[in-house]
Amino acid sequence: MKLRSLLPVLTATLMTLRAGDFALRDGDTVAFLGDSITAARGYTKIVELYTLMRFPDRHVRFVNAGQGGDTAHGCLQRLDRDVFAPGATVLTVAFGINDIGWGTKADDAHRKAYLDGIREIVTRSRQRGIRVFICSPAITAEAPDTAEKGYLQLMVDDGLALARSLGAETIDLSRGMREVQRRVLASNATEKEPKNLMRLHTDDGVHLNDLGQLAMGHALLRGLGAPAEVSSLTLDASALKPVATENCAVSALKRLPDGISFRRLDRGLPMNLGIFGALNFRWIPIPETLNGYRLRVTGLDPGEYEVRVERRLLGRYSAERLARGENIASATSNGWEPGGPWDAQSDAVREVVDARDKAWGGEHFRVQFNADNPSSAKLRRQAKTADDALVTLARSMAKPYPYLFEIRRAAPPTPATGK
Repeated sequence: MKLRSLLPVLTATLMTLRAGDFALRDGDTVAFLGDSITAARGYTKIVELYTLMRFPDRHVRFVNAGQGGDTAHGCLQRLDRDVFAPGATVLTVAFGINDIGWGTKADDAHRKAYLDGIREIVTRSRQRGIRVFICSPAITAEAPDTAEKGYLQLMVDDGLALARSLGAETIDLSRGMREVQRRVLASNATEKEPKNLMRLHTDDGVHLNDLGQLAMGHALLRGLGAPAEVSSLTLDASALKPVATENCAVSALKRLPDGISFRRLDRGLPMNLGIFGALNFRWIPIPETLNGYRLRVTGLDPGEYEVRVERRLLGRYSAERLARGENIASATSNGWEPGGPWDAQSDAVREVVDARDKAWGGEHFRVQFNADNPSSAKLRRQAKTADDALVTLARSMAKPYPYLFEIRRAAPPTPATGK
């Protein structure tokens, strides 16, 4: 049977599978409201990439409504322009550090202004049917045990409680990020070379570096209910049959002289972050919490096997290891290249997400500082057309297709020659 004729059968099978419980639904427009950490457009792109890879059939748009130096109360004057006018159906809100002047204004008056702002954001948004997620802010570089009991955390805890009382959802990003911070600090405590110390922040101790933005994106995704498991497949090689499938379908299962082959079509795919992305998994457990892409094969004769997908080598595994099951989301036999086709797809989609972000940033800057350009209306239309095209391209690139898996007995290693 040709690949093209397999697609309708596999797709029909997948329609019966569970999509996972994720807060972002088909047709949503998600607005990220916040200060300079949001305006930096780091964690927001992580959420966008994850959504594209895991739910490529959901049409979700993303709007960055971050503004440097802003506060929960100060943003009220721009809600109409930056949140309501773009048609947001989902709103995430992350304020706090500017609300108390980086700690210099940690007093009752500024606490009240923060809480009043949270109240009005939730009230005005819910009146328009927007699903609101009030978040605690990104952590600073303050020691986690001290920050846990500090004025900022206690103030935003009250804000989260207030938001829940008004019918909003809440996500405690601060405590989620501190899980990562504690791992980083524990590792740094054993590091003797200052140049190898890891940080989540730039030199000011407030703004996030790339690792910090990834930690914030990870915490936000978990708060949005992002499923930990992408898909899983268990096969019995001796009986030549699938035993269990979750969010995937298998077809064309064949016995080979030295193993088996089959095609696997997934409902969604793992989120990978480029060649060096897996280095951050030491601090941020993405494989365990967001990226479970599993393969288990029982009934193989003892020995070593090569696993190839679309003829690219993922790695060598013992029959015993394959029988236990492997998370192959980021597996590769060459650290300088992507592993499976899903890895390459995610890397490619990430580039398009970055391109869309750059194009959006250019138009956002132009509107702020060059809106009187005589060609402004034309430029706005062109920017919208480009944005639509990049969103469509990203969705198409993220779409799964039936991958050819081959699991073959590995040739014995060549004896060392000493040369």
